[in-house]
Amino acid sequence: MNTRKPPRRSNRVAAGQAPETQGVIQGDLARAVLEPGAYAKWDTLLDTFDHLRSTMPVVKVLPDTEGVFDPFWLVTGYDDVMRVSKDNQTFLNNPRTVVFSLTEGIEFAKALTGGSPHMVASLVTFDAPIHMKYRKLTQEWFMPKNLRSVEDEIRTLAQETVQRLVDAAGHNSGAVDFVPLVSAPYPLHVVMQIMGVPEEDEPRMLMLTQQMFGGQDEDLNQSGMANMTPEQITQLVAGAVADFEAYFAKLTAEKRAKPTGDVASIIANARIDGEPLNDRDMMGYYIILAAAGHDTTSASTAGAMLALAQDPEQFARVKADRSLLPGIVEEAIRWTSPVQHFMRTAAEDTRLGGQKIAKGDWLMINYVAANHDPAQFENPRKFDAARTPNRHLAFGAGAHQCLGLHLARLEMRILFEALLDRIETIELAGEPRRAKSTFVGGLKTLPLHITAS
Repeated sequence: MNTRKPPRRSNRVAAGQAPETQGVIQGDLARAVLEPGAYAKWDTLLDTFDHLRSTMPVVKVLPDTEGVFDPFWLVTGYDDVMRVSKDNQTFLNNPRTVVFSLTEGIEFAKALTGGSPHMVASLVTFDAPIHMKYRKLTQEWFMPKNLRSVEDEIRTLAQETVQRLVDAAGHNSGAVDFVPLVSAPYPLHVVMQIMGVPEEDEPRMLMLTQQMFGGQDEDLNQSGMANMTPEQITQLVAGAVADFEAYFAKLTAEKRAKPTGDVASIIANARIDGEPLNDRDMMGYYIILAAAGHDTTSASTAGAMLALAQDPEQFARVKADRSLLPGIVEEAIRWTSPVQHFMRTAAEDTRLGGQKIAKGDWLMINYVAANHDPAQFENPRKFDAARTPNRHLAFGAGAHQCLGLHLARLEMRILFEALLDRIETIELAGEPRRAKSTFVGGLKTLPLHITAS
């Protein structure tokens, strides 16, 4: 990541990339936005999106070989991504998968689930009217008014996390890796506490999350396989889903017998149209909150710390003036865009970005590209805590906007308050590395040198 300006708009194809026809790409250029490794090479990826957005903001992506994946429309411009995100009648989450998948992965999921392309049935995969019925079950719990009731508990977790960071720095002459020490475990602690999951089970939840979202990265999937085939990745995810389901089935029984005030108790005892949730939908609800609820915040937290380490003056300003913290948090979420894309399916013939979209067509709305659109964000690669307005799309928009957005902002603000209280100086101590992932991504290492206050 850096702060250099995006390349000038051009109609030429970048060197080394495959030729394209009007509105269609494949070959090297398609792989540059689809391969997990491409998302680990951040500036090169942003260069690719700048090129596509300036020449073909809505473009058909075709496989090199028939049957590898279904063709889809890649949407890279901010306004187009916003439109698709908000228009939930024209652009559906069903019936296709909502995350880009190769054909063999989709077929594996269908075989495993009895016909659904979704390994997990959750809020993310539902359309109206069922989506809102499920969302309302926990929506009030995640509103700012209710979150104030857990703010003290979150602050205690933040202080304990920062203390471990300071202790580690003391034992290693100031050298630390921020990701495994802070940005990975802290959001996990918060979400698991909210879910009512015992602390001793948190390592298991972290492992399963990494297998679900880090399955494309050999350092995160904990499989020992450096070069996994798509089938192996899908099987790894399926195994994590099964393990999640087994764990939450047991938790459901406990919360039905002795309900408490946590989110797990709400889900375990919830009813839709007078009926209890079926097992698949209930497990999907648990999994989406437990997994997506911390991995994304982890990525934004690490992104904010990287930005501060790269800009000592900005670090000094926010340390002296905590009113700048909300801007740091919001810009970190835009700058990192942890949820990198979602897929949608056209419910009817329509037009988007000058292209004819047919009923049944598959579309990728790419949040990384939209959140780095210079038409919406001046100098988008620069981390600017004072950026205003900052109407980023990292939380999505419309009916499917992230349920936990208020929680993410709250826990990041509280953590950085604790960090700024205890850290005097911070600088990079090596090259940060991003995860290889097309879906949820962020830093997997952030080597720092810190001095404590």
